[in-house]
Amino acid sequence: MTRAWFLPIVVLLCGSVVVTGLVFKGSLGEAGSVLLVFVLLAGLNSSLVFPRSIGALEARRRSADDGRPVVYWRPGCPYCLRLRLRLGRGARQLHWVDIWRDPAGAAAVRAVNNGDETVPTVIVAGRPHVNPDPAWVREQLPS
Repeated sequence: MTRAWFLPIVVLLCGSVVVTGLVFKGSLGEAGSVLLVFVLLAGLNSSLVFPRSIGALEARRRSADDGRPVVYWRPGCPYCLRLRLRLGRGARQLHWVDIWRDPAGAAAVRAVNNGDETVPTVIVAGRPHVNPDPAWVREQLPS
């Protein structure tokens, strides 16, 4: 869990240093704008942007019941963020598994990617798809 928050914390700390310098220079408006940008960057690189993750075993069980795809992801992954943002509200229809929180999820990703933890890996009808086009994933969602 610590690993998932490392990048957002570093982004916030760097932003704090920059903002502190701007405040001491007397640029309060600029400091506020820069702080907002760093907070947004930290948020985008955190788990907060993604739907609530579940365990790999639970995701597979739910997917077998409802036919919805399973997405294996990790915080800080730009490709995972791209997929999440491009799916919009449709992302909530998928089963999301954070491989940094779930060892079974990480093992499932390594099993289909020759030992690598390449994400996003999307499982549709039992078949893995590594870093698929978000438009294609949207087509896999139930109507």
